[in-house]
Amino acid sequence: MSGDDEYSATVLGSHWVSGPPAARPEVAPDRVEGSVLRFGPGVTAAAMAPFPVVPHPSPAPAPRPGGGLRRYALAGAVLAAVLGYLCWQQYGPGVAVRDVAVTTDQAGPACGSTADVVAVVRTNGRPGTLEYRWIRSDGTRSERMTERVARGQEEARLHLLWTFEGMGNYPARAQLELLEPTRRTAAVEFAYRCTP
Repeated sequence: MSGDDEYSATVLGSHWVSGPPAARPEVAPDRVEGSVLRFGPGVTAAAMAPFPVVPHPSPAPAPRPGGGLRRYALAGAVLAAVLGYLCWQQYGPGVAVRDVAVTTDQAGPACGSTADVVAVVRTNGRPGTLEYRWIRSDGTRSERMTERVARGQEEARLHLLWTFEGMGNYPARAQLELLEPTRRTAAVEFAYRCTP
């Protein structure tokens, strides 16, 4: 072996003597593809890193002011509308009267019998209480009476039983006076006829 061809473990390349790598400026990678890093002009594209390279995710964009609220605005509005409707159904306005009509058999009651006078009160189907009284053409008035209507009940039937006795003819009139929730009146006329 010649002196030029001899190998010596004590001879180091100059790049080992030049100092620690911190003395050189760091070069940031310009692109990450799988486990291949490209560091500028000194490393080829095919050089593989001796360890797996995990790319760092790009930082999330800074949240815009109010962006989180906008995302849930529609869902919040729908929820508020549903809750409002349910509260209105449960605690909203009570019963309202749409129409009142009073009827009876136009043939009139037979001798010594009772006429059934019926008032039909049509409502909006909300629960509540109707307050009313009957006024008869013979000068009598009933006490103030109440009728409870349930949710979904759109009609209430209020009865007046008027008993007639004796002989003769009598033109009768029965009037319903609705007092609550609104004041309304309705009446019917009929005749009592009892002849020998």
